[in-house]
Amino acid sequence: MDLKQYQTLIKEIYFKKDSKRGSDKTFNWLVEEIGELARAIRKGERKKIKEEFADCLAWLLSLGSILDVDAEQAMDKYSNGCPKCGKIPCGCSEDGN
Repeated sequence: MDLKQYQTLIKEIYFKKDSKRGSDKTFNWLVEEIGELARAIRKGERKKIKEEFADCLAWLLSLGSILDVDAEQAMDKYSNGCPKCGKIPCGCSEDGN
C-alpha cells in the first residue's frame, strides 16, 4: 500500500469516531502515542517500537483526514530533497542553516 491508500484505510476505519472527537482531541491522542513511542525507543523494545510507530502514523493520517490534508500531497514538500537546501541528502548544518 502507498501512503494515500493507508490514509484511505484509516479514514474508513476511524473517521466517524475521530471526526466526532474533533481535531484537538485527536491531536492529543497522537501526542500520547508519540510519548509511547518515545518510551519504547528509550527502553529499546523493538517490537513495541514497531507497534507504536504504526499507531503514531495511523493517528497522524486520521488527523490529516479530519483536517482535510492529503498526506501524500503534503509530502510533496520533500519530493525534491530538503526543503531548505534542496539537496539529497540534506546539506544543512545541524543548527538548520
